[in-house]
Amino acid sequence: MSGFTGFGTMVTIRLHNGKTRAKEVFAPIDPQNVRVYVCGPTVYDRAHLGNARPVVVFDTLFRLLRHVYGAGHVTYVRNFTDVDDKINATALARKEAGAAGTLEELIAERTEETIRWYHEDMDALGALRPTHEPRATAYVGQMIAMIAGLIEGGHAYAKEGHVLFRVRSFAEYGRLSGRSGDDMIAGARVEVAPFKEDPMDFVLWKPSDASLPGWESPWGRGRPGWHIECSAMSLALLGASFDIHGGGIDLQFPHHENEVAQSCCAHPEAEFARVWMHNEMLQVEGKKMSKSLGNFFTVRDLLEKGVPGEVIRFVFLGTHYGRPMDWTAEKAAQAEATLRKWRGMVAGVAPSVPSGAVVAALADDLNTAGAIAELHALAASGNAAGLKASAGLMGLLEDH
Repeated sequence: MSGFTGFGTMVTIRLHNGKTRAKEVFAPIDPQNVRVYVCGPTVYDRAHLGNARPVVVFDTLFRLLRHVYGAGHVTYVRNFTDVDDKINATALARKEAGAAGTLEELIAERTEETIRWYHEDMDALGALRPTHEPRATAYVGQMIAMIAGLIEGGHAYAKEGHVLFRVRSFAEYGRLSGRSGDDMIAGARVEVAPFKEDPMDFVLWKPSDASLPGWESPWGRGRPGWHIECSAMSLALLGASFDIHGGGIDLQFPHHENEVAQSCCAHPEAEFARVWMHNEMLQVEGKKMSKSLGNFFTVRDLLEKGVPGEVIRFVFLGTHYGRPMDWTAEKAAQAEATLRKWRGMVAGVAPSVPSGAVVAALADDLNTAGAIAELHALAASGNAAGLKASAGLMGLLEDH
């Protein structure tokens, strides 16, 4: 079904569904509670520019859904992964450098600091805070329960303090990413371990020694594998079936493929995520971002160089989320000039309602580039009130 905007007009949203590889009319399971889950950051360091792309993409989707279904009828969950080997390594390095406190305290300190940074940086990009921002460490009980259920159903097994998911027990494994078993073994650089029945099997639970954070479980003291975290948190906050699961294309395999397998085996009566959306990767000046090329930077680096967050957002919105995006200094300069001109136009103007053409572009699989073209048309026609409202729908020209 289509959604009603607050103004009584029908809006049909079409989204490219990664599960079916086709653009489909979006029909929420419950229009009174449209539910979205997006994989959030692992909080061990500042968010780099590539980490910010899914934030802006799915914030734009969140804004569109709120516009169409009503702000109180959309539940958006984006998690924080706050238990991870990289976080442990960062805290351990601090401890070895003489920082006071136990490893657990140093991990908690690092996590808090990184979440604060993340919020500051994403707020600067005009991203609304999601409805829920669960931390993995708060859901370990739910993860343990889900793992126990998978063992009971024959989909997982415990060995040498580890619990592994039995990939061959899920016939549809590989469907989301479109990979064969051989492709997946090659692509995942699969860890061959003596406790695995099959090289494809992946870890749900792993042992923790005294130097690492851990929780008591039926399989001994340990910590969850990465993939089970999102399955447990989405189940707890959105239910066994929900509308949209989003994230970067780099997460499609193995992370999202593994989430599908776990969740569908834990709740075979449900469909987990109905629509899968993946944003493509980001490049800088035509090259993959990397520290060795000297073109790697965080959102904070740009903000500190005087690039406004709104300019970063505008550049991101200039490329469709399903295409690789190239960040260039030239695009940033053009964006800054456009926004300065538009801000001059809308100063002191009360917004009207968003333009139907802008809403239609966004409803067409988040065609943000098309929506920006419509903003230019509104500016050219001198419709300042429409420009302000329409840009506001996209998180632009908002009052600071």
